[in-house]
Amino acid sequence: MATRYLTRDESREIDRRAIEDYGIPGVVLMENAGRGVADCLEELGIFGPVVICCGKGNNAGDGFVVARHLQLRGHAVRVLVWAEAEELTGDAGVNFRVVQRMKIPLTLFGRGHSSTALEAALVGAGWIVDALLGTGARGEPRPPLDAVIEQLNAATAPKLAIDLPSGLDCDTGQASRHTIRAAHTCTFVAPKLGFKAPDVQGFTGQVHVVDIGAPW
Repeated sequence: MATRYLTRDESREIDRRAIEDYGIPGVVLMENAGRGVADCLEELGIFGPVVICCGKGNNAGDGFVVARHLQLRGHAVRVLVWAEAEELTGDAGVNFRVVQRMKIPLTLFGRGHSSTALEAALVGAGWIVDALLGTGARGEPRPPLDAVIEQLNAATAPKLAIDLPSGLDCDTGQASRHTIRAAHTCTFVAPKLGFKAPDVQGFTGQVHVVDIGAPW
């Protein structure tokens, strides 16, 4: 069977149908997504702390779920967030509050950035997880995420992107000037249309499709 690729709008529609037509709460889809990424990381091998870099949307929420599962499995985890706490709402906010209550090591950068603080957080990292931007993002990542991406790419630890590398356009596969160069990408439901673009593997690395239990 030929591989089916999903556009940005199709990905959004699958989520909408799962929630509205089938009654699957969004937080359940997020749970399935994050647990699937945690499973993939363990299969790849975890040797050192996992540093999970989060923005403020559902992609960040997936990252918070990853952090919880990895800590429960005995792995060292550090969560870095480029958003204010009050910006984390909905399902992402639910999982952010779980991270707080579990006292998982957490650094809130807010809307700014400290290259020194990020450098310190990356010391000894075994993996860097990109949970900054999701499929809905378009165009060049705005400050401070442009600088964050540049610094993460310069780090020696391998990167794993959640759903798609931040800075990569879901539909076209066009890479922004600041785009995460991942060794692995855990994408949900099916590969994204942009993954068919020439040379895109230099940004996605190996793609793993994670089933989140959404009918499609």
